[in-house]
Amino acid sequence: MKSKFAKRIALGAGSVLAGTFVTTSAFAAAPKIDSGDTAWMLTSSALVLMMTIPGLALFYGGMVRKKNVLATLAQSFGATCIITVLWMVIGYSLAFTTNPDSHANQFIGSFDQFLLGKMGLNAVNPLAATIPESVYMFFQMTFAIITPALIAGALADRMKFSAFMWFMSLWLLLVYCPIAHWVWGGGWLGSMGALDYAGGTVVHLNAGTAALVTCLMLGKRTGLGTENMAPHNLVYSVIGASLLWVGWFGFNAGSAVTANVNAGMAAAATQIATAAASLGWMAVEWIVAKKPSVLGMISGAVAGLVAITPASGFVDAQGALIIGFAAGVVCYFSAVHMKKFFGYDDALDAWGVHGVGGALGAMMTGALAKNAINSAGKGWIFDGNGHQMLIQFYDVAGTFVYCAIGTAIILKVIDLVIGLRVSKEVEVEGLDINLHGEIVHS
Repeated sequence: MKSKFAKRIALGAGSVLAGTFVTTSAFAAAPKIDSGDTAWMLTSSALVLMMTIPGLALFYGGMVRKKNVLATLAQSFGATCIITVLWMVIGYSLAFTTNPDSHANQFIGSFDQFLLGKMGLNAVNPLAATIPESVYMFFQMTFAIITPALIAGALADRMKFSAFMWFMSLWLLLVYCPIAHWVWGGGWLGSMGALDYAGGTVVHLNAGTAALVTCLMLGKRTGLGTENMAPHNLVYSVIGASLLWVGWFGFNAGSAVTANVNAGMAAAATQIATAAASLGWMAVEWIVAKKPSVLGMISGAVAGLVAITPASGFVDAQGALIIGFAAGVVCYFSAVHMKKFFGYDDALDAWGVHGVGGALGAMMTGALAKNAINSAGKGWIFDGNGHQMLIQFYDVAGTFVYCAIGTAIILKVIDLVIGLRVSKEVEVEGLDINLHGEIVHS
């Protein structure tokens, strides 16, 4: 009798302990906002925002003629303002919320976070469960800001500011948000296994493709080939490129969305690839043009930053070195010689650097990704996963085709309604005085 009673007591106690263990384990496994991750992501968000203003603004502003410097700066600043508001209203919801019961979820998000109405202090997005959703929204907002702003490099010196602002708005909602959802928000490319750590296709190929379409539809700058269109102030451009380089650590390492070993490897890969690409561009230019230009050095660095973006969280140091050097060489020829051969006017080489560099980086990610570096990716060369190259091709092709068609339609509609290009007289006199009523005196 005592034995049976003792057994019952033991079983009961065991059940209580087991229940307590299960409850405790479940509680421990539940997502919890981490202060270290939150601090890192706030820092990363600020770094990425700095990439657009002042980084991109100065980088592009120094490369245009003096009469268009303020107009170029205004494009980066104006894009930052309009995209911030649109991202808050609906952009974030379209890109990073899901509706699992809808077949449309493979292509676009939901309206669940319209006006960020459900974003409380302690809310989290399942895509980033250790930081507040407000921080994740802000981090992704900075990506949404710089992506369309990059397009301005192709339309420099000749687009109406009103048309530019409309273009930024429509392109964000109709092109960027869907593609961001496809890859990062639970859409078809991400589900297929596309590897894009920080935006090789979502950001750079996307923006570069739009830049190519835009410069083709706008036509060449007045006086191209007969007038001096040398950069107004390369000191501005060097400062801008330097800010881009530093800010890119938030871009790539921040895409780990945690302060962990993946962020550390992504930061190291970013630094190595950037330096290698600048050296690669410099070496080729030294051979071909007999002198290594400062503009070439900083263009090569940006090309390396672009190409390592999709790979930064998937490759080791050796992979980063290969990708960076390849980007410097390939983007030199695409930026300097491709546009001369085909005759289009990509004023500041947005397609040659961001489009070509983004596609190159995406494909090389498929080749050089290491499962030992990131369990989420297996590449062709080190892991024997040749199928990843096909998936990367789908990612590149899908982004290029959708972006090209979407961009062309948006530009055509804007042109029909308000016109895209300034008059010849305005272009010759300068955009600063005609569009903004101001000029640079010094």
